[in-house]
Amino acid sequence: GCLLCGTVSFSPSSPAAQPPSGDSDLLRPRHCYYYVEFCPSMMHSILALAAAVLIASADPALAFVPSRESPVFAAPNTNTALNTVSLSTPGSGSQWFPAEPTVDGGSSENLSTEQIKAQILQLGAALDRGQAYNPTSGEYYAGTMQAARRKVLDLIEKSEGKNVPQTLEEISGEWELVLTTVKHGIFRSSPFFLAVQEAFSYAQEKEAFGEDKATLFFKLHELQTCSWGASKIGRVAQRIDPVGKYLYSEFDTSIFSLTVIPILGWFKLLPTFGGCVITASECEMMEGGKIEMVVDYTTSRPVPGLSGLGEWIWSVKVPVGAIWKLLPWNKGRPAACSVTVKYFDDDFRIVEDKDGDLFVYSRPVVSRPLDIVDGEKK
Repeated sequence: GCLLCGTVSFSPSSPAAQPPSGDSDLLRPRHCYYYVEFCPSMMHSILALAAAVLIASADPALAFVPSRESPVFAAPNTNTALNTVSLSTPGSGSQWFPAEPTVDGGSSENLSTEQIKAQILQLGAALDRGQAYNPTSGEYYAGTMQAARRKVLDLIEKSEGKNVPQTLEEISGEWELVLTTVKHGIFRSSPFFLAVQEAFSYAQEKEAFGEDKATLFFKLHELQTCSWGASKIGRVAQRIDPVGKYLYSEFDTSIFSLTVIPILGWFKLLPTFGGCVITASECEMMEGGKIEMVVDYTTSRPVPGLSGLGEWIWSVKVPVGAIWKLLPWNKGRPAACSVTVKYFDDDFRIVEDKDGDLFVYSRPVVSRPLDIVDGEKK
């Protein structure tokens, strides 16, 4: 507020509040006319006050120490209203995050379910949903990833097996990926890549060049598609249709987001384009939260604000399921895969793949319609 009168307001009608030229969306704060007209005098007052504090600090008897009852130390209002929706802390005297963070994330023993979920969301943001940790590049962020994995497992353990779905209806609707522990691409939540991963398990030789074949495949895939920032992954989501028994996996990809001549360049060389890749899979809920899936087809849809290759691309539908069976190394097997839902509630869904990697989904804040018509389902 204003140092002279303490009032705080914004008044578009006041001449002093009119935005500068070219900044039509900004409003200058109008505290009072003294604030506007006598700001030079106020600056002198502030400097004088600062000088007084420095002088007083030389003598402890003269030093000013704010009281604990001062607004500076006042406890935050836990009933803050935002768009008429009340927000509150998880409990009386509790905090979302530790007052003194530790290098390993600390114990979750005394934390509530909501606190653990909040920490998982924070770790997901810090790790860019998991893709910040990339062992191909190096082991940086490995410790943070370990802490994130431990928090997810703590949430599963805290539920004591009570939050496992029995039907698709319980987990229906739209979900967005917020964190995964999987390496070499967060797009691996797609049933297509899960099916590729499972197909390698049928190979007679499980390793190549000293590495697991599936891991090596995804590592090489990532190197080829993401080198030099050529491709970037945006939103990753899933939609579960319990009526049609379909799971729609979505991930946005943008190509040539930033292209320039190194050092010399100051403008983009190539246009950015991309879209949303959608994989449709038949799904069935089994005992213990296990979801069995068979990939049907892959298609794409435009992302608002992102150019595509042309209108023709959105009508292309690749019958992955049919082609898959024709590939000689698949020996007629379908493009099948499965994951197990280890935890779910109104906000969160945690699934585990066959290799033990975890995928954490939350309900979206900003929803996006899925433009799939009934005729495309099969």
